[in-house]
Amino acid sequence: MDDGQIPISEICNDIKLRINIDGRIQLIHYLFSIAKADGHVDDQELKIIQELANKLGVPAMEFESLKNMFYRGVDSDYKILGIDASASDEEVKKAYRKMAIAFHPDKVAQMGEEYQKGAKEKFQQIQDAYENLKKKRGIK
Repeated sequence: MDDGQIPISEICNDIKLRINIDGRIQLIHYLFSIAKADGHVDDQELKIIQELANKLGVPAMEFESLKNMFYRGVDSDYKILGIDASASDEEVKKAYRKMAIAFHPDKVAQMGEEYQKGAKEKFQQIQDAYENLKKKRGIK
């Protein structure tokens, strides 16, 4: 009997089996982009995206980084890089290098043009966050 419910957990499990973690992170990035199409991500949209990220096995740090690309706050640049505001300058540099390597668009080159576009956007936001922190802290 079809009760009209979409089997979200089953779909997420299937996606987890078929798509690597980089692709799943990119999927969450797309969902945030769609949610922000009207200019903002509201609380209900955020709740749904977070639930899907959890079901897709997207690590909490990755989710926070993505969320802060669309929810700008005082600490967003730090959160995009996956660190706290208390991080040392060296930790900021290390976090940037780690994120730049992990999310370089070349990592998804085999996944098609749309994945590459999203990866370039995320990579640019990582670079922007790092540049903002360098200016704020006077890092050379």
